[in-house]
Amino acid sequence: MGGYLMQLQNFSVNDGDGIRTVVFMAGCPLRCAWCANPEGQTCCNAMTHWAEIGDVLKKLRQQEIFYRYSGGGVTFSGGEATAQPHFLAELVDALYDDGISLALETCGQFDFAALRPVLQKMDLLFMDLKHPDTQAHRRFTGQGNETILENLQKAAALGVPLVVRIPTIVGVNADDATMEKAFTFISGHCPGAKMELLPYHRYGEGKYTELGLPRPSADFAAPTKAQLARWEALAAQQYGIEVVSYK
Repeated sequence: MGGYLMQLQNFSVNDGDGIRTVVFMAGCPLRCAWCANPEGQTCCNAMTHWAEIGDVLKKLRQQEIFYRYSGGGVTFSGGEATAQPHFLAELVDALYDDGISLALETCGQFDFAALRPVLQKMDLLFMDLKHPDTQAHRRFTGQGNETILENLQKAAALGVPLVVRIPTIVGVNADDATMEKAFTFISGHCPGAKMELLPYHRYGEGKYTELGLPRPSADFAAPTKAQLARWEALAAQQYGIEVVSYK
């Protein structure tokens, strides 16, 4: 039993508490126009590889001392980790039994009932809210957001700490009306959830060339620090959302 990986990234400090290993799993149901990891959109390409579960677990357990002494653990990311649900569940079950802290970064486009046992073993969930409007979401990602909004609400009810992440991109969602619509959803439907704004970056664009794919639109840009600070203050002060940053 195994699955397709992009890489294991040790000594990560941006994807949960403490020192972590991020398991970048391949495959994704979305095609975000700004994707920073385009190699993760499919399972089989020049930048992914097959990995046996035993080999992955061996490598993760070799890092356990760093998890224990830093309060860290393993974070599953991608691509989209839930796109390989059986592979993900096998890894999660084994690491959970080891007592290793677990986190999941997900776009939210998955079968909640099927993934519920996995989600309940998490110590932290990061779920994206890329755009609150379904038509805009479909235009920029290839899928509507109905399942994602429903899964956000269900995840908030699980009792697992939840951080709603908003990739904040000029030309997509970085405007007052869209931000306020997102804050309204979070405050009204995800009680207790925290929020993190992730400013757009172009770090992964070289991968597009390597994969023979067109690069993201030149119109996409990061908001200013002042804009981000204003939206964070608005979310906290007017909508009662706790704002966090793992970057």
